[in-house]
Amino acid sequence: MALINPHINFNGNAEEAFNFYKSVFGGEFAQIMRFKDLASDECPVAENDANKIMHIALPIGKNILMANDVPDSMEPTNENENRSKIAISAESKEEADKLFNGLSAGGQIEAPIGDSPWGSYFGMFRDKYGIEWMVDFDPKYKGKI
Repeated sequence: MALINPHINFNGNAEEAFNFYKSVFGGEFAQIMRFKDLASDECPVAENDANKIMHIALPIGKNILMANDVPDSMEPTNENENRSKIAISAESKEEADKLFNGLSAGGQIEAPIGDSPWGSYFGMFRDKYGIEWMVDFDPKYKGKI
């Protein structure tokens, strides 16, 4: 089965956001690459973009959460737009609570975590970086979807 690996654009705070995500999910970064790492005569990098994140990857289970900073030469990401949500299928209520409480810290809760009308344990929020998340535990699937 194919895996879905979300990729997020940030306006200069990808590393800060990913250190926060790492503090919640655990693990280690699979890769961190800065724009200066790609600089060459053929591909010059502006000084103000040199230390920005060109690519960062955090393995989470069998998936990888990835991101980059948008260089100043491009249009910034609209952090107030309705981005797609990242959906997490937890393996237990305890795991769902841990992830929901950790990732929503400093953010805006849209739907508190709890029993849903459709039979799962569900919550939804926008984290302190503007990224939208859904956390779900469905005892019928136990984190398998």
